Amino acid sequence: MTAHSPFSLAAKSASALALALALAFPAQAAVPAPVDQPYPGTIVLKVDATNLSQQIFRMRMTVPVKPGPMTFLYPQWLPANHGPSGPLTQLAGLKFSANGKAVEWARDPVEVFAFHVTVPEGATTLDVEYQFLSPLDPGQGRIVMTDDIIGLQWPSVTLYPAGYVARRITVQPSLTLPAGWQYGTALETATRQGDEVQFQPHDLETLIDSPLFAGRHFKQFDLDPGAKVRVSLNVVADNAESLEAKPEQIAAHRAMVQQSLKLFGSHHYQHYDFLLALSDEFGGVGREHHQSSENGVKPGYFTDWARSEAGRDLLPHEYTHSWNGKFRRPAGQDVPNFNTPLQNSLLWVYEGQTQYWGGILAARSGLVSKEAARNTLAATAARYDNTQGRAWRAMQDTVNDPIIAGRRALAWSNWQRSEDYYSEGALIWLDVDTKIRELSGDKRSLDDFARAFYGINNGSMLPAFYTFEDVVAALDKVQKFDWAPFLRTRVEGHGPGAPLDGLQRAGWKLVYTDTPTDAIKASEERSKSADFSYSLGFSVRADGGVSNVIWDGVGFRAGLAGNTTVVAVNNRAYKAEVLKAAVKAAKGTKAPIELLVRKGNNLRTISLDYHDGLRYPRLERIPGTPDRLDAIYKALK
Repeated sequence: MTAHSPFSLAAKSASALALALALAFPAQAAVPAPVDQPYPGTIVLKVDATNLSQQIFRMRMTVPVKPGPMTFLYPQWLPANHGPSGPLTQLAGLKFSANGKAVEWARDPVEVFAFHVTVPEGATTLDVEYQFLSPLDPGQGRIVMTDDIIGLQWPSVTLYPAGYVARRITVQPSLTLPAGWQYGTALETATRQGDEVQFQPHDLETLIDSPLFAGRHFKQFDLDPGAKVRVSLNVVADNAESLEAKPEQIAAHRAMVQQSLKLFGSHHYQHYDFLLALSDEFGGVGREHHQSSENGVKPGYFTDWARSEAGRDLLPHEYTHSWNGKFRRPAGQDVPNFNTPLQNSLLWVYEGQTQYWGGILAARSGLVSKEAARNTLAATAARYDNTQGRAWRAMQDTVNDPIIAGRRALAWSNWQRSEDYYSEGALIWLDVDTKIRELSGDKRSLDDFARAFYGINNGSMLPAFYTFEDVVAALDKVQKFDWAPFLRTRVEGHGPGAPLDGLQRAGWKLVYTDTPTDAIKASEERSKSADFSYSLGFSVRADGGVSNVIWDGVGFRAGLAGNTTVVAVNNRAYKAEVLKAAVKAAKGTKAPIELLVRKGNNLRTISLDYHDGLRYPRLERIPGTPDRLDAIYKALK
């Protein structure tokens, strides 16, 4: 008998396995390209969302198949994420079987969101089991399941066959909820028996774009009573008390819907469902969908109404996306499935103009006051007027950030820049709006563009794609002007300073005073920090941690970074009021502000040579000019 070493036995076993896999999966099997043809049969998808304690979704799929090679895809390029952010690491326990026997799978070595199988002879269906291990803490991703709330995003729990356009694949979804829970979704419900919900069959594109919020504490509000096309606000919360909305609060949300319909002059949904989570545990979110939106804020949205004003432009922003981003879409977003890369070059229209309309609709509806809207605009203008990264990186390039950075935190965001196409994009659209008003003698505005561009094909949900040239042509129909270079200069320019011509044309200018606006106070309260951005060039968290350091600002030149903690100010233990008092005391003097700081295990003292006092941005009227900002924020009749 010949003795074999453990190594040689392991090598032979590995060789045998490799041979078996090679026979089962041809080398470098290509992922089939999507073809515009119907998938034969309906895929049945069952989701069990009852494991609240471990936050695990369990899935079973039954897929009509034919014998031979087949590839399944896990969604990679998710709607509204603008990048390849499918949570693949949280997919687990993947098993395929046919006729009760296991079918092996192999991941594609290049396209790792793809899984190859070989369907055995005689099999007409393939059974698939897997889990979505949703995050247990924020460091693993956004929390989507708590003891009281579930946010079901279908791309997280769905596999689909490669080789087909998403809208030609039909899926029959169902969901098992925790006992007694209620839910909101844009999906059409077929039946509910106990806690088992069966939805109508939907094409995969509609399914993926139709999330669901469910909760132990749930309330639904009709935001357009008596209308033929329903608009609902579906609210889930950590507790029942957070659901108690006053009539005037719901009235403001109803006004927001009416102002939106008046602005765009159309709708592009069969019905619309706002999904709103009020929670300290469920992850915050703002994500658009064609017939719904996901919105996650803190519990006091209704019950602490006076202090929640700063976040009340979220719902109008996401609602606007039903027109801009979902109905009208940039041409680069015309992709056949969820594993085809998106092209983001027009995100400054998709997101930037939506950011602009979100703030306007919030003001026009009374969700926020005009003063709050101006204060938010001041904060935005100041931020970009002090974004040093504009010197080397155009705003146009930031449309690539969802792909480059994957929305991870940045060490030097003021210099690196992030997804500035949102808010700097909004400043550009203010520029466009006020230019139209100026050129037309205030007879026309961007409102006219909105009705012409987004108001087409009323009632249709079929996407209408646009190019840069289409945007320019639509603007030119509203007001004759050389719009292409006007836009290119602002989108591709480097400054110095932010594009603030629109602000001046609106009759206002950016100034700095030693008193923070209510918007800044609210922002500091939410972030539990003190903002010294426009004086010392950084912010400080309640624990003394330094953040948001402005490149080449006072703090930067003194050697501060985001991994530094302020321990003491002029030999007094750090508190926000202590540092504010020190900045005030140093105004007009030559004495530096002394900070004792810690970086890792090292302590050192640094001197801040700053003597101009506290500085906070706000807007100030330009005497003798028309107040176009007031006209922009005025409700439509």
